[in-house]
Formats: sequence, C-alpha cells, structure tokens
Amino acid sequence: MQTPSSPHGTAAAAGAVSAGASGQGHAGTKAKYTIGVDFGTLSGRAVVVRASDGAELGSGVYEYPHAVITDRLPDSSERLPADWALQVPDDYRGVLRQAVPAAVKDAGIDPQDVIGIGTDFTACTMVPTTSDGAPLNELEQFANRPHAYVKLWRHHAAQPQADRINQLAAERGEFWLPRYGGLISSEWEFAKGLQLLEEDPETYAAMDHWVEAADWIVWQLTGEYVRNACTAGYKGIYQDGQYPGEEFLSALNPEFKDFVTAKVEHRIGQLGAAAGRLNAEAAAWTGLAEGIAVAVGNVDAHVTAPAARAVETGQMVAIMGTSTCHVMNGEELAEVPGMCGVVDGGILAGRWGYEAGQSGVGDIFGWFVNNCVPPAYYEAAASRGLGIHEYLTELAAGQRIGEHGLIALDWHSGNRSVLVDHELSGVVVGQTLATRPEDIYRALLEATAFGTRTIVEAFNSSSVPVRELVVAGGLLKNPLLMQIYADVTGLRLSTVGSEQGPALGSAIHAAVAAGAYDDVHAAAESMGSDPADVYDPIPENQAAYDELYGEYTALHDYFGRGTNDVMHRLKAIQRSAIDAGLTEGSEA
Repeated sequence: MQTPSSPHGTAAAAGAVSAGASGQGHAGTKAKYTIGVDFGTLSGRAVVVRASDGAELGSGVYEYPHAVITDRLPDSSERLPADWALQVPDDYRGVLRQAVPAAVKDAGIDPQDVIGIGTDFTACTMVPTTSDGAPLNELEQFANRPHAYVKLWRHHAAQPQADRINQLAAERGEFWLPRYGGLISSEWEFAKGLQLLEEDPETYAAMDHWVEAADWIVWQLTGEYVRNACTAGYKGIYQDGQYPGEEFLSALNPEFKDFVTAKVEHRIGQLGAAAGRLNAEAAAWTGLAEGIAVAVGNVDAHVTAPAARAVETGQMVAIMGTSTCHVMNGEELAEVPGMCGVVDGGILAGRWGYEAGQSGVGDIFGWFVNNCVPPAYYEAAASRGLGIHEYLTELAAGQRIGEHGLIALDWHSGNRSVLVDHELSGVVVGQTLATRPEDIYRALLEATAFGTRTIVEAFNSSSVPVRELVVAGGLLKNPLLMQIYADVTGLRLSTVGSEQGPALGSAIHAAVAAGAYDDVHAAAESMGSDPADVYDPIPENQAAYDELYGEYTALHDYFGRGTNDVMHRLKAIQRSAIDAGLTEGSEA
C-alpha cells in the first residue's frame, strides 16, 4: 500500500468563483460557498464547501429519530410483515433544521455567502404524497397505514411484484429490460408501487404522486416538484424519453394501467441544473438566504463520482457503507448482465452511466458484531481502547489468507447484482468447533470483496472494462478491507480524500446550479477530492484469493442460479410462519 501526494486539480470553467484561505478571493472578492446534504440510511449529513476549491469547512450530522422501521409503526402494536423497511419523512426535514445550521456554525461563515444547496439520497426510496407534496402518513386517516410511509431502498417485500414485472417484460421483449441487466429489482419504484396498489388500494387511490425521496426533499426546499434524471432512469424505468407503456402496465394489473400518467410522470431535471430557488419556509429551517439555487436531486452513489474526480471511462466508483453501489461512465451503450441499469447522462452529461451494487456490506458486518460476538471480545476491545470492529479487524489481519478455512456468501440482504434476487440469503461454509469470531468476520469481509469482483467481471466480459476501483463511504477507513478488495479484484484501489464524498458531490452540483461553473465536469476538476490512500494488489495474495474466489463462484452459482432453490423455499416457509403469527395476533 502507498499513500500518494497527488496535486490538486486546477482546471475550472471560465467565471468560476475563486477565494483564498482567508475567505477573500482574488482582487478582494468575497468567498462563496455551497452546501451539500447527504441523506443516508440512518442519518443526514451537511457539509459547507468553498466553491473555488472544494475545501470542506464545516459539517453537521442529524440522526433520524425513527431510524429504519422494520417491526412496528410508531405508536402501533401491530407487527410489520417480513422484508419491510420504512422511514418517517419528517426525519428528513430534521436534517434541514438541524444539520445544515450546525454545518454553517461549524464552518464559521456568514450564511449570506452561501450561493447554493444540493442534496442526494438513498435510492430507490419512495414517498407517497398528496398533490401538494404532503406525505400520506402525515394525514390522520393514514397514520396507521404502513403503505402510507416511506419505503426505504432496502424494503424488499415487493419481490413477488418484481418477479411478475420481469417475467412479463421478458415475454413481451420489452426493449428496456436489457438496460437493467435483464431483471428489475424489488427495490425499485414500479415494484413498490404495484405492491402498494395490490395490498392497500385505498392508500394507492389517495396518493397523487409516487415520489423519490431525492425529489421530495428538493420539493420541500423549493416548493416545486422536479424529477431528477438519475433516479428516473435507474429506478423508474425511464429510457429513451419514455416509461413502460399502458398496455404493459395493464397486463400486470388493470388498475395499474395509469400508474405512469396518474402517479409518476412529471417534469425531469438534468443533473447539475437548478430545480428552483430556496423558499421562505426552507430558508427559515436552514438559516440560509431565501432565493439561493437548489440543485436537482441526485443519488448518493452517483453524485460521489465527481467528488472523487472519477468520471472518466474505466473508473468504477464503489460507495461502501451499509450497502455498496458501483457506478462508472462509458462512452457506448452496452448490456451488462445483472447490472442495475445504464442511463444516458445518469452520472455525467454526454456519457452512459452504469450502475451495479451489493445490498448488504456494512450492514452484514454490523449484524455480525451485534448478534454473533461474545461479551469477552467487547471487554477485550474496551481494555485496548478499541471499537469492536477495530478489534476484530486487528485479529483478522493477523491471519494468512485461507487460514480460517471458511467461505461465505454476502447475501444477508439479498443480491442486487448480478443475480438481482432479494430472496437469497447469507451462507458461511466450513465452520467447526474451532471457528472463532475473527475467522467469520474476515470471511465476511472477503465475501463482500468476492461480490464486487463478480460485478467487475460482469462488466469486463460485456466490453465495459474496469481499470481502477475508487472507494468512498465509511468503510474506506478499514485498511485491511481495502487491501482485501485490491487483492481480490486485482485492481489498483484508491480511496476518496473526503470523508463526506456524497455531500461533497452534492455541493459540487450546487455550485453548477448556482452558476459558479459551466458544468459538473469543470466543477469536479476544481472542487473534487484528492485520493487519500492507494492500495495496489499484492501478487501472492491475488493468487491465494483466486483459489478462494473459485469456491465462492461455485457456491454463488449453486444457490443463486437455480441448482438448489433452498433459499427461496426457506423464505416462503418463513413468510408463511410470520403471516400466521400476524393473523393470530389480529384475531387476539
């Protein structure tokens, strides 16, 4: 591994704002700033960025009070069915009220010098609203209806609807299906919308707009509803200027015929454009000046590519957190089996943006330490002044590759790419009475790296070559994990210098929306982050991991490609048992 000291990019569009470290620009001009807000799975983060050079001057974080709802709605005793994941939309407003003012205060700047604000969101995260943007769960008559709440990206209960969409699209030869790797995910807006219609038609009828949270938060900021080109393309099946047609939707369900025209279709804004101006209410929440530019919404993964200055072809950006999203640009349109999508201008104007991903990464590590690590390990970690992840990583780092005798499948939250099947589940093979927690922990780290290699190989074999891996997100702080990824993929891996890559990317888009730069590419050159660390694959480690990857692939295909459908059968048994329990509970 080596740590570079690469020079900061200097190319910027004509007319870009410039300012020195003192806050005064060249020729005495005053520094200008933008704010990027990243809405994650459990919290929202705001960063104040100097528009001239991307310096991050202050930040604020707000933890969602309701986190992720998987068991019961607030103030309800009724359990949710399996695979549900909901959120409360007012938690998102809390980020604007709390994190943004905190970031401005931390930066020590005059809020009047902020020229724009940009946001990004997890996706596909859907909000059912009235015509004026009010979330249905905030209406008294729908407060106890699960389908009236936000469906988070990891809500996987719409798998049966996704299966029907895929089957029908394949039978009809729909032109758009290959652009999503041949399969639509249960995470996306059409599957979730069809589930809403079929399970709660009254709530569906009351819904005027089925809104990506990325667009809903911009609606809150501006008072204007603008769909962003990124989520419309990747999650909304919007290709070549059109959504799936009424004939297709009617064949899924006659009541679904007008889903696009009645619930989804709306003006689409291009990335980097201004969706509108900050309205009075949002100005009061944030403490910013009314009327500043608000950028069109974006997705946390896709907006990170400019922050990392990784927008050239061959650079795959992996945003590693609770899940991982892989994005990259290409000059040509290609069909990659199992990819999440390819969208014209989905990341950067004038290029095809590709997306793939893994539904569980950091979530898997978190699940393991929360449920499978004995108290003695926590005590040992505390005595060393270490967190439990740091302690397990230290123990795992002392092992030779393959020493633990294990191989794992990273499907604890299903498989997003390349199998696109959220009915799949996690596996650890090779455990004995001598297996220790650090053994399993390292096997899980390696499993997620094998999952990424599977994605990389799918792109390489489809004439979309991956030459470099650029990592952003919270997990880049683990050097063992980063080296494992470099060794497993055989790629040079660099980590983004910014600790808040998505928020920085949103601030870059805000600078373009405010007119400080001509386009996102130019803004990224000036405001993007330098690499923090670079990891080169170690040849002997590569050879050792090639052998283990062969075993991973054998298990991957055995359980994931139909040889043994035991995971699907277990899901069905689980669902039946839970449904029976819910029925008994309601009768009681």
